[in-house]
Amino acid sequence: MVLPDWSDTTTKRGTKIRIALWLLSEVGEGNLFTKAQLRDAFPGVEQVDRRMRDLRDNRWVIATNKDDVTLDPNELRFVKAGDEVWKPGRSAPSGDALTAKQRAVIMAADDYMCVVCGITGGEPYPDAPHLVAQLSVTRRDSESLNGVREVQYVTECKRCRAGAAPGVVASLPSVLESLGALDVDEREALALWIAKGRRQPTRVDQLWSEYRRLPSDARKMIHDHLRLIP
Repeated sequence: MVLPDWSDTTTKRGTKIRIALWLLSEVGEGNLFTKAQLRDAFPGVEQVDRRMRDLRDNRWVIATNKDDVTLDPNELRFVKAGDEVWKPGRSAPSGDALTAKQRAVIMAADDYMCVVCGITGGEPYPDAPHLVAQLSVTRRDSESLNGVREVQYVTECKRCRAGAAPGVVASLPSVLESLGALDVDEREALALWIAKGRRQPTRVDQLWSEYRRLPSDARKMIHDHLRLIP
C-alpha cells in the first residue's frame, strides 16, 4: 500500500490525518513512540496530542501507560490502525457520536464488563497482570443474511477491541476440539452466550463487577463481612 506523504503540508489534509500517516510510515503497528517524537514531527501544531487521540474515534488503537503499565508516562504504543482516514469521506468518526449518558447506559446494561472476555474495568488481565483493563463503548456494524444492516453498541476492553491479545490467534479446529471437551452445562452456557451475542455473567460475576466499583473502604467492609458469614 502506497501512503500519501505525511510531511506534505501543501495539501489540505488535517493534522489528524497526517498523524495517522506518520504512525504508519514512521512508527509501525506494535511499536513504541514518545510524546516528544510526536511533537517534534509536528512542530508548532497546537493540541497535537488531542488530534492523535481523535484517531480512536476511527478505530485506531493507541495505548498509554494507563492501558499498559510497562510503558513509561511519556511512551505510547501504536497497537493497531483503524479507518483509512486519508481517503475521502473516511476521516469522520466511525459510527454515531454517543453522549456520556448513553455510554453509561450501555456499560450498565453490560454490567460494566467486557462482552468478549468478561473482565471489569481496572482489573488486571489474568494472563498479563501488568495490563489493566480499560472499558469503552464500541460500535459494531454487521449485515444479516437478508441484507439488513445492523448496528449494535457494546462494552469492550481495549485489548478485545484491538482484536486479540498479542500473539494469540484463534483457529476453527482448536475451537471445535475444545467444544468437544465441554460438559453439558458448559455447552448450554456457551450456547446461551452465543444466542445473546455476549458473555452472560453469573450473579457472582455481577457482584464482582459491583464490588470493583466500590471505594476502597467499602471493599474492605465487604471483605470483612465475607469472613464473618458461616
